[in-house]
Amino acid sequence: MAVKELRQGLRRGFFIIPFMVIHLFAIAALYMEFYTDAELGTNPYTGVMQMGLFFENSPFWWVAGAICISLMPMGGIVLMGQEMDEGNYELLQMTELSRWQVVLGKFISIWSITLLTFSSLIPYLIVRYFVGGMEVWRNIALALTVVFASAIVSAGAIGASSFKNPFAKTGIFCLFMLSCSVSGYTVLAASALQSGSCGIFYHLNVIGLTICYIVLGLVIARSRIRLVVHQYEVQPSWMMICLLVFTPIVVGMSTLMTGGWMGFIGCVAMTIVARFADISPKAPKWVKMPELNIPEESKSQDVI
Repeated sequence: MAVKELRQGLRRGFFIIPFMVIHLFAIAALYMEFYTDAELGTNPYTGVMQMGLFFENSPFWWVAGAICISLMPMGGIVLMGQEMDEGNYELLQMTELSRWQVVLGKFISIWSITLLTFSSLIPYLIVRYFVGGMEVWRNIALALTVVFASAIVSAGAIGASSFKNPFAKTGIFCLFMLSCSVSGYTVLAASALQSGSCGIFYHLNVIGLTICYIVLGLVIARSRIRLVVHQYEVQPSWMMICLLVFTPIVVGMSTLMTGGWMGFIGCVAMTIVARFADISPKAPKWVKMPELNIPEESKSQDVI
């Protein structure tokens, strides 16, 4: 699934055009940096997912962040729609592919395309390093921020793409990003302020937050391609939307209870809940298929 989507994605305009544009802007950004006297001060809160670093005077990272975090992952907003149209997802699940494999394959494809585009910028980073004026840890933190943030946005876009109505897609994606922003600000700001820097606990919170919202985005898409929903069950997609609402509350409570240090505990808890919230009911393998109960009249008609 991932290979199929990756091959198709590399041929689409949402990869080729941004790929060319980002290199043109990267060259212009390097020119601006080399011919301006802007100096970056030392920031004690330099760490991964510290979005304030993008707003400093660094045109190169303005371009990389805008393309690789905002533009390219948004290509996932159309991926699940291809399978939802005309019931293609039902045909996919008649194969050996599970619901997780369908959505995970699409996530890997869109994230891989984004990382491929970002990795093409490495030569520009090497040039910046040898010319001088490059703070190594700050640039490593920004590079990892692009990697983690693009994964979160890609998952949110895939989750939103499983809704057919354009207004529903927009609403779900905005809710996803709002939930992620509130949770991220709560857990990361608290740990950074407690330690006075972006230390070990801060980056544990970054990892927990990233994994949590990747899983939340994918389970939204997964819940939309469930084949059967029983009358006594809560609609799976509504259940996942409720998780988006309650996740900032749970993360905030875990942050408060741990004194601002270990908010990632709440992220891990919500990841587990999301992972097992929508499980398709299946009979054990040892259960035999019930025998067909065909009325005698139907049998006699078939013989005739």
